[in-house]
Amino acid sequence: MAIKLHNKQKIEPNMSSMSDLVFLLLIFFVITSTLVSPNVISLELPSSEAGQQNPPKNMVLYVDSLHRYYVNPEDGNTPGTTNLDTVRLLLGQAALLDSSEQKVVILRADKDVPVQDLVNLMGAVSDLNSELKGQNKNPYKMALATVNPN
Repeated sequence: MAIKLHNKQKIEPNMSSMSDLVFLLLIFFVITSTLVSPNVISLELPSSEAGQQNPPKNMVLYVDSLHRYYVNPEDGNTPGTTNLDTVRLLLGQAALLDSSEQKVVILRADKDVPVQDLVNLMGAVSDLNSELKGQNKNPYKMALATVNPN
C-alpha cells in the first residue's frame, strides 16, 4: 500500500525578482539602442517637377445685351465682336496653345441676352470640339455661369 503524504508543499518561484530583472534589461537595451548611431547612407532625392504644373486657365465667353461676344473679358484687352467666326478663331488658337487635359469654356451672358445668342455660342464651341477631336486634341467642356439673384 502506498503512503500518501498530506503535507505537500507547493513550489512557486518568486516572480518579483524576475520581473525586476526583465525591467532592468529592457531599460538597458532602450538606452543603449538610442546611443548607437547606425551607419546610414544619406540620400539626395530628386525633386519632382510634376507637382508644379500650372492649373489650366478657363476660357470665359461673355455675351452682352448688344449681341457682342467677348473672349476673356477679365483681361481687358479683348474687344467685343459680333462675329462668331472670330470667337471660333480665338478659341481655336487658345486650344492649340493649351495642352492641358481639361479645358473649360465658361459661358456668361447679360440678363437681357436672347437665348438664341447663347445657343449660337454653344454651337460654335461644339463645332470647335468636333474639329479638335479630329486633330486628336482635348475638347472643351462647357459650363454656363449664372448670377445669384440675391
